[in-house]
This record gives sequence, C-alpha cells and structure tokens, in this order.
Amino acid sequence: MRIALIGYGKMGKEIEQITLNRGHQIGLIIDQENQADLHAENLKNIDVAIEFTNPDSAFGNYQICFEANVPVVSGTTGWLDKIDLVKEKCQLGSGFFYASNFSLGVNLFFELNKKLALLMAPFSEYNADMEEIHHIHKLDSPSGTAITLAEGIIENHPRKTKWIEATSMKEDELSIFAKRHGSVSGTHSITWHSEVDEISIQHLAYSRKGFALGAVLAAEFMPEKKGFFGMKDLLKL
Repeated sequence: MRIALIGYGKMGKEIEQITLNRGHQIGLIIDQENQADLHAENLKNIDVAIEFTNPDSAFGNYQICFEANVPVVSGTTGWLDKIDLVKEKCQLGSGFFYASNFSLGVNLFFELNKKLALLMAPFSEYNADMEEIHHIHKLDSPSGTAITLAEGIIENHPRKTKWIEATSMKEDELSIFAKRHGSVSGTHSITWHSEVDEISIQHLAYSRKGFALGAVLAAEFMPEKKGFFGMKDLLKL
C-alpha cells in the first residue's frame, strides 16, 4: 500500500516508521515547506492519505484528497465545525476516517467513560469534572479526546447538557480543566465527586506510538472504502 503523509512533525515521523515496519510504502510526504505539492498529480498513485496537521489547514487538505479520489485518515482536531461538509462529501463517494484519538486504550476508555456516566446518572450526590494534560505544542484546547469524553458523559447522564473549559458550579455543565506542560503525550482524568468520596478513571499515554499504530491500522482499513468511519468501525466496538 502506498501512503501519503500530510503533516511530518513528531507524529508524522512516528507514523512513517510504523508504516515502513508493516511493509507499506510512503509515496508522498507533505509538510509546511512543500504544501504546494499536495495536488491531484502527486496523489494519483496513493492508496490512502494520513493527515495530522492543524485546524487551519486540515479541511483544505481533505478537499484536495477527495478531489483526487484518495481516502483520508485524519487525527487533526479543532476543525469539527466543518464536519457536516465532510460527511456530505462522504455521501457523494469520498472515504474518510476520523478519530480524536487513535489509541486502542483511549477508545476502550471512551466506552468505560460512557458506562460510568450511565451508572452515575441516578445518583444526584455526585458531580463530575475532567482534567486533560498535553505537551506545550498542542494547538487546540481542550483536546479532541477531552471533547469526545465530554460528549460521552452528556449522552449518558441526564443532568449534563454541555461542557465548559472553566470551573462551573452549574449542575448541567461539565467543567474541563486543560493544562499544557512539557512534552506530555496525553493524560485524561474524569472524577465524580460527592461530599463523602470520589470515583476517578484515568488514561495516561506513555508515548505517541499507540496513536501512530492506530492511524496506520486505520489506513489499512480504508482502501476502496466510501463513507465516514471511526475507531468503532475499526475495532468493532
């Protein structure tokens, strides 16, 4: 399989190594210095593109790949205000795989988070908040993973209707505290507090390898596929 890497930072280089180790080829590398090389002619022999860039350029990158009939795997966060436009393209025959986090452990954590929110729903004594910690170079805040976790709580807990990146005393708001320190790969914690005790769940990433492997597995999943896919489809959760 020939893969295009769109975004060649630390994550892109990790993805490159895993791609080669799994017997695939890198057919195109796009970074800030050669953005103009992302066009249909250079994509004509590409089976799938893996896109890890930034919120400002992601949607434009998707459009170029769609026009070239190349399916996209993206882990860029912060662009979801345009997700309906991407889904429209998928309905017209494009292939797109999106995850706010490609780690197997995180996606199991998503399911655990939903289950815990459902279990806590009958007990008004408990209120939840969330903390997420990432490296200082992360552009979006809160993280896409934190937003996915927040949505999982809101979907499964009747007293939570929205999240806020601040301390909130309102029962219907979920507080998210986003912190940026050093080179932290990613830590997400959800805590349910009462006057007498608390229950916490946490996922701590040791490195980017888990994210990179998940992105390559998603790329292996996508050739010839049309539609909008995610980790639930890949992992059959």
